[in-house]
Amino acid sequence: MQSLSASQLAEWLAASRSSPDDRHGRPPPLLLDVREPWEFELCHLDGSLLLPMQTVPARIKELAPDAEIVVICHHGVRSRQVGSFLERCGFKSIYNLTGGVDAWANDVDPAMRKY
Repeated sequence: MQSLSASQLAEWLAASRSSPDDRHGRPPPLLLDVREPWEFELCHLDGSLLLPMQTVPARIKELAPDAEIVVICHHGVRSRQVGSFLERCGFKSIYNLTGGVDAWANDVDPAMRKY
């Protein structure tokens, strides 16, 4: 599993949005938010898929093993655990958002609600 800072993720998302039809560019990752629904309602990254941590084992077939997946939580601890689980299940391109949505709010989107 690789670590990804909020700034690095912002750059990746901006690059994939600026050239969505470019077959040679890097496609956007799946943003997998593993927080609880109440946390997701407070704030989340646009386009994120909510899959609370405890539901991941039962819903793992909803995820493509070959997709680039950025796992997101509040501070990066739960997402690291889920990322490790996904790797043990054969997923190859897993990234942990270091610092979670808190880092995103601090470094990328100061207007994002914090909790």
